[in-house]
Amino acid sequence: MSRLSKKTVELNAAARPSRIRRDPVRAEERKLVIKGVDFHSREWEIALGIIGIVLFALALNVIWFGFSAWLGR
Repeated sequence: MSRLSKKTVELNAAARPSRIRRDPVRAEERKLVIKGVDFHSREWEIALGIIGIVLFALALNVIWFGFSAWLGR
């Protein structure tokens, strides 16, 4: 079936604007400050991401070596 044989549909403009309207969160409100350390900084995000990846890799190694030891009995 060709595209030319299909009828087009005219879209009407939205009857009303979206009701989901939120004000952006202020920077002062979203910062978690403990003893002067900003935990929402990019450096903390990168460091915690690297720590998470390393811990995940260690967990996989523990499972791998445990499974190998169990098979080697």
